[in-house]
Amino acid sequence: MSARAAASEEPHSLLVEGTRVDLVLRRSARRSFTLQVDHRGARVSVPLRTPLGEVERFVHSHGSWLLDRLRARAQAPQPPRLEVAEGVRLPLFGRALVLRLVSARAARWRAADGGEELLLPAGVDPQRALVRALRARALAWYRGRVEEFCHRLGVPVSAVSLSSAATRWGSCSTRSGIRLHWRLIHLEPALIDYVVAHEVAHLAEMNHSPRFWAVVERLYPDWREARAALRRAAATLPVIATAAADRGRFASED
Repeated sequence: MSARAAASEEPHSLLVEGTRVDLVLRRSARRSFTLQVDHRGARVSVPLRTPLGEVERFVHSHGSWLLDRLRARAQAPQPPRLEVAEGVRLPLFGRALVLRLVSARAARWRAADGGEELLLPAGVDPQRALVRALRARALAWYRGRVEEFCHRLGVPVSAVSLSSAATRWGSCSTRSGIRLHWRLIHLEPALIDYVVAHEVAHLAEMNHSPRFWAVVERLYPDWREARAALRRAAATLPVIATAAADRGRFASED
């Protein structure tokens, strides 16, 4: 979850047992090598100055495992794609949000049985209007939760902004503050709080050391269960047409 300036990500392609594999190569201030496959695709994380040849040897040493996982992911159900229309339902903070198309100039929220309704102006691009409304709602919510966890930790309240990153739910930087993905708004508040707690913990420990996880546990004792639940929930989130670049790419809060 930390967004240290030295970290970098780049696409890379190589042949693994005769099959072309596209993956994301992430370099950061870490000591170990990690190969991961999820609904983002393949991802290898390595220490900052690792030569490319050494990275490829590591990937090849896990070639059979990698190809098996990629085939399994390719057969997995795709996340639902949402087309905005009258009466469409989607999750908002884990509850039901119903979309209504109305004659209006701007989107408007209102309470409804068991959840909320979002009234969208029918005369404009409803997908974009929906995303704008969700992003505005998300930012207001996130700011309140970051403030709460900063107070619990006893650190100054961080600046908060939205992210549309393809590979992580959040990041934390000493320069730009905390960034949280707007699509977290679909999840239950308890899972959003886990991501917030994780990011706020980086204000005390800008790493993933045992000290960092001890801070997370102080802020969110059930973080292990939440982390697993977040990974399960990621594949079920709706994909709004204008947010196609975010489609099904989350498995980790980092």
